[in-house]
Amino acid sequence: MTSPPRKDDVATVDELKAIVHQFVDERNWHEFHQPKNLVMSLAIETAELMEHFQWLTPEESARVKDDEQKLHDVGEEVADCLAYLLAIANKLDIDLSTTLRAKMIRNAIKYPVPKDE
Repeated sequence: MTSPPRKDDVATVDELKAIVHQFVDERNWHEFHQPKNLVMSLAIETAELMEHFQWLTPEESARVKDDEQKLHDVGEEVADCLAYLLAIANKLDIDLSTTLRAKMIRNAIKYPVPKDE
């Protein structure tokens, strides 16, 4: 994990998957990273993310981005969720770019843009 950090506009999904794979590999955690365990861990992390918004009004939740500490804490949970999603994709050999694009096409058919009346 010595490479310089890359921002979203230049980092690839493959690079992010490799970071997670390397982290797991260095700790020899592959035996614990079975799909069931990873999905359960993702659910736990999403619950931790939800805790940050649990009692906020919609307006308060939108202002989280204006509070440096809250935004940091939420970002940490988002990163945990992303790490587990990437680990699941690694374990199951899911090409996330292809899968997301195909899913968005199906979503566009299912939820078409409303026509102006």
